[in-house]
Amino acid sequence: MSVQQSRITARTRCSMREIALLPSLCLLFFLLVSCCQAARQGQDIRCGACRALVDEMEWAISQVDPKKTIQTGSFRINPDGSQSIREVPLARSEGNLLELMESVCERMEDYGERTDAADNRKSYVRIKSRNGEAMDLSEATLDSRVTSSLKFACEAIAEQHEDELIEFFSHETENVKDKLCSKRTDLCDHALKIPHDEL
Repeated sequence: MSVQQSRITARTRCSMREIALLPSLCLLFFLLVSCCQAARQGQDIRCGACRALVDEMEWAISQVDPKKTIQTGSFRINPDGSQSIREVPLARSEGNLLELMESVCERMEDYGERTDAADNRKSYVRIKSRNGEAMDLSEATLDSRVTSSLKFACEAIAEQHEDELIEFFSHETENVKDKLCSKRTDLCDHALKIPHDEL
């Protein structure tokens, strides 16, 4: 075999290896894109669940009579004969907030998924009215897999961030969605661009 034939044979083998690697590279690229999309979808679900949880908590708190109060503190008598008891609004008491957090994630079934045409990000909007009024559902879809994912994410957030939720809701705070979901917990890295009244 001549040197020239050896070179041609070596090039042919090289080309055949490259051709054989092409499907593997395509598969690897597809898997990488799929993983990125799945990670983004998971983040969209967690972010949407956090923002919906905040919206539902704020609504539930607003439904409690603001005049109702509850005594908190220690009922033990101090050495000077006084007690460390104070009255706080019932709506923002720790007991009421814990009670609300136990049922808030059930309301995730009232949410549908909306896809932003510009960046293909998912957001979650209420599709069932709290007071029976008709709602515009033209841009939202209802999917039981989505609502169960939202509920699961909501329950995880309520469990993992219970202290933060109580901290934010025990006082009236503005923009809780941004402060809790984006800045404190990093559940929504992109959410600072989402309007406050989206939910």
